[in-house]
This record gives sequence, structure tokens and C-alpha cells, in this order.
Amino acid sequence: MLLKLNLENILFLDIETVPEFRDYSELDEVKKSLWDEKSKYQRKDEFTAEEFYSRAGIWSEFGKIICISAGFFSFRDGSRHFRLTSFKGEEKELLRDFTSLLEKYFPQPYNLLCAHNGKEFDFPYIARRMLIHNMRLPAKLDLFGKKPWEVPHLDTLELWKFGDYKHYTSLKLLTHVLGIPSPKEDIDGSMVRDIYYENGELDRIVKYCERDVVAIAQVILKLRQENLLSDSEITSLE
Repeated sequence: MLLKLNLENILFLDIETVPEFRDYSELDEVKKSLWDEKSKYQRKDEFTAEEFYSRAGIWSEFGKIICISAGFFSFRDGSRHFRLTSFKGEEKELLRDFTSLLEKYFPQPYNLLCAHNGKEFDFPYIARRMLIHNMRLPAKLDLFGKKPWEVPHLDTLELWKFGDYKHYTSLKLLTHVLGIPSPKEDIDGSMVRDIYYENGELDRIVKYCERDVVAIAQVILKLRQENLLSDSEITSLE
């Protein structure tokens, strides 16, 4: 089935998220109480709710998206190209721009979104943040009433599981075992909050996000037993 897919019909993507506010102290009292309750199981007795707030970005109710990077294949004149573009900065604006990309270039039923652990994280996170901003969901994220085989999403983690639902493999581990250059050469996800809030280096985070998108595309190529992308085939769109 994977071999039958037209690579030009797939939009590969990754998101980067951070806590909605820089510090726990910026939450109002109601949100503090809700965070205390939400994080209780994960932090147990090891951390206070305030200490644990640095990890709030993984929950869409307490975090926000600061970057969405996307990539797609193009085959012209016998040459293969992989185009990268990113949306960054103010969340509502980047979500609006990402929606425009989907609706203009990937609106067809055969168009697919692809991410690593996308079905558990990226796709629902984007959809929830859109609804929080009172935005209309694009068709690719509006799954209500769809049958499983109608959902236009590919997930490289799910593909690697081969039906083993107990098995989680990070993108870093998967690229390593498949012989794909690691996307984590500069930073990893645990560092994004500090790089954003403490260092103010959003462009550095964007580059990291784009490397993840390339890695996801490389995984698909590897699973199809095709040649990996070379640096000369990858172009960033301004």
C-alpha cells in the first residue's frame, strides 16, 4: 500500500510547542488549579505543579504552537526535490497560514498529512488549538464522522509499529536504526521551552523543526526502500 502512494500527494509536517506562558506565576488562579489537577499523575510527588509547568507545552490546553514546518515532494524534469516551508510566531496567525496552505495546495481527498506520532500529538494538537482560537477546522483535521480508512493521515510511528500497539519508537531512535542522518544534531524537544523563552531563538527552533520534517520524509523513503534525499534535493522556501 505504501508503495502505491504518490509522494507528491503527501504533506509532511512537524510542530514545536511551549507552555502558553513563560512562568507558572502568569496563570490565573483558575488555570493554576486546573494545571495542578491535570499534571498530578505525571509529576506525582517528585515536583510541585509550579516546578512541572516547564513541561506544559505537551498539553494543548496549557501550551501553544510556536512553529509548524511542512515539506512536500516535487518531481520535475526527471529530478526529485523536497520543498520546506515554516510558519512561526504568533499562534493564531501561523495556524491561519497553515490552513491556507492545506486548502490551496492539499485539498483533495487523496492528499495526506504525515507526521511522526502525528495521530497522537501533532494532528489533534493543531485541531484543538484552532478551536481554542475559534477557528474553523480545515477538512484534513475535521475527523468527525469519518471511518478509520477515510482519515487522511499517515503516521511513521504507526507504520513502524506494524500493529504492535505497545511499542513506542522516537524519531531519533528510528532514524538511527534505519541509517538516516539524525535530526537532533543541535537541540532536542526538551530544550525548546528554554530556547524560546530564555534565549529568544525562534529561528533556531524552526531549523530544528524543519530537520524533523526532512527526517520523517526520509523514513517514508526508507520504508518504500527508495534512495534517501541528498542535501542538494532539499530546498527551503522563503
